[in-house]
Amino acid sequence: MFPYKLKTIFTDIAFDLIGAFFYSIGVFTFAKMANFAPGGLTGLALLMNYLWKFPIGITSFLLNLPLLLISYKFVGRIFIIKSLKTMLLCTVFLDFIFPLFPVYAGSRFMAALYSGIFLGIGLALFYMRGSSSGGTDFLTMSIKALRPHLSIGLISTIIDLFIILLGWPVFGNVDAVLYGLTSTILTSIVIDKIMYGLDSGSMILVITMHSHEISHHIGNYIGRGSTIIPAFGSYTGQRRDILLCACSKSQTYLICGMIQWIDSGAFVMIAETTNILGEGFARRSGQ
Repeated sequence: MFPYKLKTIFTDIAFDLIGAFFYSIGVFTFAKMANFAPGGLTGLALLMNYLWKFPIGITSFLLNLPLLLISYKFVGRIFIIKSLKTMLLCTVFLDFIFPLFPVYAGSRFMAALYSGIFLGIGLALFYMRGSSSGGTDFLTMSIKALRPHLSIGLISTIIDLFIILLGWPVFGNVDAVLYGLTSTILTSIVIDKIMYGLDSGSMILVITMHSHEISHHIGNYIGRGSTIIPAFGSYTGQRRDILLCACSKSQTYLICGMIQWIDSGAFVMIAETTNILGEGFARRSGQ
């Protein structure tokens, strides 16, 4: 048990260090030097740095402290402890390490793109280990706990949009808002792709009278298992089978072609999945 916990701690620290590195590139190297603010409290800290030269990392950390106290009973002790560790590392990287390195001084649009990419990578690494860089995550979770009917996406969007819009009067141009939106949207896309895209795939559902033959070919030639569920057509009253097969996206086309070849009258539905766990796919945590 102890070696497992020790391994988990070291893995958390490794993810935090790498995540803080990428996160700080997105904030300091690109967003700060291009004069725009992405969403979240880090964006607010960037605005305060531009106005009053407050250090970004320490300012963001101090802004997070009240939210940590407010959200403690909603998000739990472990999440708070992990997030504090992550926030401290981000503060060190932002205020003491990255100011020693060269910064990007090119196109603001390119800065927005790369800021979103690096922020997305950093945040995804935090989230994958059950941690957070702070910011509006705590506020969003607290509001969701108090008002479960509200959409988390809507809450986050409203808060981020408000902070991004502040960039207009602070930086003195509307471009700051556009670049902030670009960075924030790209950050969300990158987070989704990293956290879900690597394990994403397809769920193929086939209604057919040749389920065993199709299943046999999928297993022999594609190497995927399938599940056969007996069913009856409500309109025809005929017995048919429902065949379910989870596969990678690259295998979807091959399987569909095989189904068409075996049973041209089969009814095929394909659903995209964000995550597939189990044998032949991603392993469940703890396995």
